[in-house]
Amino acid sequence: MASNFIEVLRWRGMIHDVMPGAEDHLLEQMRSAYVGFDPTADSLHIGNLVPIMLLAHYQQCGHKPFALVGGATGMIGDPSGKSTERNFLDEKTLRHNQEAIKKQLAHFLDFDNGEKNAAVLVNNYDWMKDFSFLDFIRDVGKHITVNYMMAKDSVKNRISAESSDGMSFTEFTYQLVQGYDFLHLFKAHDCTIQMGGSDQWGNITTGTELIRRVGNGKGFAITCPLITKSDGSKFGKSEGGNVWLDAKRTLAI
Repeated sequence: MASNFIEVLRWRGMIHDVMPGAEDHLLEQMRSAYVGFDPTADSLHIGNLVPIMLLAHYQQCGHKPFALVGGATGMIGDPSGKSTERNFLDEKTLRHNQEAIKKQLAHFLDFDNGEKNAAVLVNNYDWMKDFSFLDFIRDVGKHITVNYMMAKDSVKNRISAESSDGMSFTEFTYQLVQGYDFLHLFKAHDCTIQMGGSDQWGNITTGTELIRRVGNGKGFAITCPLITKSDGSKFGKSEGGNVWLDAKRTLAI
């Protein structure tokens, strides 16, 4: 490898958590890793910038980055750090947003370098759209207990918050769907690492658990610190006070 990816992140202060064994795993050979991005708008925002740079440094260190656009999970809504449930988008809008997001990511990632570590864009809607509810609960849901899911901070915080109206079953299943993404990429692309913001640790580890139980393999999690607003809340497309990466959306002052 060109350099030790974990050491690069440590030097830059970009590590929040690393699953044990991840560093040795990366030193063995070129590895594939992914970061998921929410496609509910046609621009990413400043809160996505550190995860994008994780992928950029990952590729520069000789590894293969996958950028996952959550066309399926975007229809559900990640409850992590949220107090309200988001509105759903139709497929046409999500596809438009996907193309816009790829153009933004191309400023940081090389999708066309002709090398083995060229970046790849995938959309989880492509493998989830024909997955029936009965198939999902039979093939995926039975491997993760409700107790395990309830123990996640994203679930506990949402349910216990005084300002919250609770959590719908739709949002409760989010971690299972994201976990299945990791399992799918593990099987289809030998993707063994998922990276993301620190608020994603619970969702990512659900994926590593599915890889262990269903894929009979080993997956790893790496998270980075969140960029937060002045009140300590996370940036998000549905949270207000956003700073977009698209210059047309963020006016110069």
